[in-house]
Amino acid sequence: MPDSAASNPFGHSISSEDIVDTLSFFDDWEDRYKYIIDLGRELPSMPEELHTEERKIRGCQSQVWIDTQLEEGRLQLSVDSDAFIVKGLLGVVLAAYNDKTPAEVLAFDIDNYFEQLDLLGHLSPTRGNGLRAMVARIREIAAAAG
Repeated sequence: MPDSAASNPFGHSISSEDIVDTLSFFDDWEDRYKYIIDLGRELPSMPEELHTEERKIRGCQSQVWIDTQLEEGRLQLSVDSDAFIVKGLLGVVLAAYNDKTPAEVLAFDIDNYFEQLDLLGHLSPTRGNGLRAMVARIREIAAAAG
């Protein structure tokens, strides 16, 4: 496994199923938010030189950057944001998409995943739109790579 893939736990040791299971243990959203923010702290840092306009996601109220590499037929995602909760949401998305083939990314039912997490109902409309913009960009990249 390439070094960049090994340093990112999302899609490896932290899967979408893990996040669904863990969030179901929390009774209130304050604890869920804390867990999501903690997920963001587990993201590997993105080099500052990758914070470019081409990698910036439009439609997010915070600044968000996504970089992708195709390594051995699998998408390796590097992400960053200037907001803690958004970094956590990026971790939630990466658990579903990182280290997957483009076909696996496109086949993954992200709406069902978000529904299982009850996520969109607990985010502000602008955060929800930003989350959708992140997903759309990754799916766009996967479609182009596939």
